[in-house]
Amino acid sequence: MLFVVDASSSVSLAEQIAVQVRSGVVSGDLKPGDRLPPARDLAKSLHVNMHTVLRAYAELRNDEVIEMRQGRGAFVRKDAGAGLIHVTELAAQLMHEARKLGLTQSDIVRLIQRGGMA
Repeated sequence: MLFVVDASSSVSLAEQIAVQVRSGVVSGDLKPGDRLPPARDLAKSLHVNMHTVLRAYAELRNDEVIEMRQGRGAFVRKDAGAGLIHVTELAAQLMHEARKLGLTQSDIVRLIQRGGMA
């Protein structure tokens, strides 16, 4: 899988990497059990700090998309659900767009709750 980041984007570099992994799982480019590039190698190829990649991997681990194995690397979880990842991506896009409009997280939650009750 080819990773690309845009340093001029308003989206953090770590988030850009995380989004690409999630998108790869949704599209089928990354399958359960696939190994992600070592953080050091990916950082070098993207010309970013290794800690940026580690932040992306930590976010993906917390979202239960990948698992980190000590000394062996990061792997797409066997139970990484494409549907959940897709919804997570949509939520991230919603948050990004809403923040550009000056909405707070509370505003967004209220909008979602109103939409769910319609």
